Amino acid sequence: MSRRRRLSAAVLALACAVACALGVLAAAPASAHDATTKAHATVTGTGADVRVVLDLEYDLLMKSAWLYAEAYDAKERAEQLRQLKKNHAAVVDYITRRFAVAYGDSPCTPTPVGDADVRTRDGVAFAVVTLAYRCAGDGDGGHTVSSAIFPDAESFVHSTQTIVGYTLDGTTGSAVLTAANPTLRVGEHRASHQVGEFFLLGAEHLLSGLDHVFFLLALLIGARRARDVVVTASAFTAAHSITFLLAALGIVHVPAGIVEPVIAVSIIVVAVANLLGRDEDRLGGWRLPIVFAFGLVHGLGFASALDIEEKGSWELLLSLLSFNAGIEATQLLIIAVLFPLLALLRRTSAAHWMTAAMSVPIVAVSLYWCVDRIALPL
Repeated sequence: MSRRRRLSAAVLALACAVACALGVLAAAPASAHDATTKAHATVTGTGADVRVVLDLEYDLLMKSAWLYAEAYDAKERAEQLRQLKKNHAAVVDYITRRFAVAYGDSPCTPTPVGDADVRTRDGVAFAVVTLAYRCAGDGDGGHTVSSAIFPDAESFVHSTQTIVGYTLDGTTGSAVLTAANPTLRVGEHRASHQVGEFFLLGAEHLLSGLDHVFFLLALLIGARRARDVVVTASAFTAAHSITFLLAALGIVHVPAGIVEPVIAVSIIVVAVANLLGRDEDRLGGWRLPIVFAFGLVHGLGFASALDIEEKGSWELLLSLLSFNAGIEATQLLIIAVLFPLLALLRRTSAAHWMTAAMSVPIVAVSLYWCVDRIALPL
């Protein structure tokens, strides 16, 4: 066998192995939580009175509160609400032991407000729990917010992040609390720190969202020239940036039951086009407007990671822009790594088979996602 043929066989085997590995990784957790999770907290108030609204992944919350399987295995919203009401005391006890608000040197006393609710984020059920905190003391030093929800020691997930949006004593901002940095001191949270936190959060969100990575990979497989990559990636970036900001600011709202299946369909369309060889005349043909249209939908998916309320959202614009910058930087890194490798593969005799070997698993997994996500509530 010639050296060129051996190289072709090797790169084809590598392409198949990578595609199959991505397929296995992506198919399993399509409707369940990953190995990590994000808690969301909206904190508002003045002086002695603070209100906290927490969004916590439903099944993790019920497991962490050490409830029976009938509680954390509940899939229907009506049953989840029933279980939350039935186990209200245990749920509140777990949360208040791991989420705290203080005013100066004095801890604030939490009281549950109403019954817990359930809403869907990216196809996953989240329990919504509201607490009213009554604070004592003179408030010297201002408010602090601490979170130790879903720690590694519980062994259900790892590296939990709590995204906090706050408006306290006239100060508005946001922060990401982790095991290494579990406490926010309002007034001491520097803008530079906030930018770094949300930049990393955006990067992590893109990498953990395999559907977005698959869409980008499908675009790269169909691109032949560096100019194609630049123009297509720019169209995708412009489109998802528009809807990301509009949705995160509360100006546009589209239910996950529509957004998530359409994201899966967008991957299928681009990957099937690769299989059909529809990769010519990219700039003047159908590909660019299709990528832009689907980019608008992907932006709605990115925004669901933050779910910042419309109230006070303009003050949180720095967080949104930093989050989006993290997405863009990671996207460019993926392109910089993968496109030269794909360009090298196209110079071998395995080029045709490489397209099929990588596109078919993408189509198969995306079809699974599409069918699975159609059942999401509107």
